[in-house]
Amino acid sequence: MHNFEDELTCPICYSIFEDPRVLPCSHTFCRNCLENVLQATGNFYIWRPLRIPLKCPNCRSIIEISSTGIESLPVNFALRAIIEKYQQEDHPDVVTCPEHYRQPLNVYCLLDKKLVCGHCLTIGQHHGHPIDDLQSAYLKEKDTPQKLFKQLTDTHWTDITRLIEKLEEQKCHSEKMVQGDKEFVLQYFKELSDTLEQKKKFFLAALCDVGKLINQEYTPQIERVKEIREQQLELMTVTTSLQDEAPLKFLEKIDDVRQRVQMLKRRPLPEVQPVEIYPRVSKVLKEEWSRTEIGHIKKAVIPEMRISSKRMPCSWPDKDEKELEFFKILNIAVVSLISVILMLILFFNQHIITFLNEITSICFSEVSLSVYQSLSNNLNDLKNMVCYTLYLLKEIILKIVSR
Repeated sequence: MHNFEDELTCPICYSIFEDPRVLPCSHTFCRNCLENVLQATGNFYIWRPLRIPLKCPNCRSIIEISSTGIESLPVNFALRAIIEKYQQEDHPDVVTCPEHYRQPLNVYCLLDKKLVCGHCLTIGQHHGHPIDDLQSAYLKEKDTPQKLFKQLTDTHWTDITRLIEKLEEQKCHSEKMVQGDKEFVLQYFKELSDTLEQKKKFFLAALCDVGKLINQEYTPQIERVKEIREQQLELMTVTTSLQDEAPLKFLEKIDDVRQRVQMLKRRPLPEVQPVEIYPRVSKVLKEEWSRTEIGHIKKAVIPEMRISSKRMPCSWPDKDEKELEFFKILNIAVVSLISVILMLILFFNQHIITFLNEITSICFSEVSLSVYQSLSNNLNDLKNMVCYTLYLLKEIILKIVSR
């Protein structure tokens, strides 16, 4: 601390002098500090004498003061004027107490290990704490940095350095693991996405093929019926125009028109063919693919889709009745024979499916499972065809009975 500031500090309270009083021994103290010293000394006297002895806190000499007490001591006006002037000036180089205005930090508290001012010791939170002056505290703590530096360079900190290196190494290893997992996730889902995209293309291609089959099934029939319709309209126009013809022209043309109408009526009409698509993609996706595990999605079978026509015959062509009856009976016989054969196949199909299910659950490999699934689909298709054939047989029998 600045030496000039030391001269303005009371040696009792270590604060800037307040109302400085001078003892006969020339030592100056704060008025309140001397009152406290006098009060502590007066406790030893039962009665108050005319002259009160007072020991100087600085030089320890005994001084007698009048019975009026400290008030009788002279004021150190010169020192008070210097203090007032000092307090009016700014001193940026002087560290002051943050709790007490303009009081310098000139004492070291040994209990709290911090600098305090005189007010902190007398009326503040450090009251009664052991203290030391700055110079003595500095000399005592002067060698502390070297001791602390020695503590900061022992083997403990070497272990900490190794621990940091080990933690950083573990962190780097873990980050590499996370990065590897990220790359694996990206690759896995890319392959899964590619597989699903490929399967989607296969499904769409199969549906396109079915669309072509439907087009091949219906377009020729539609074109043939349209052709008949156009010929009908043409004959209607010709027939209408005959009414305006002269008798000679009328008779020349009427027979030709009659023959053309009869030939047009005899032309066989195409049969109406309600088409069923099997298997249905929606059913395959909901019932089979929805139960397929992601790991087996590559091996999931794309069904071969086909169409089947429910042929509903239109009016029979104009033929001899006996010949028609013969063809009807022959048709029934053939259909019945085919139905019996298919029923036998259907009966054995159930046993085959049961047998294959038992074998598959025990020892079939994934490749064999795919073959089995395809075979099962074909057998199911065959069963559907049998059911449909029985339906046709029933319809034909009902028509014969109705006739």
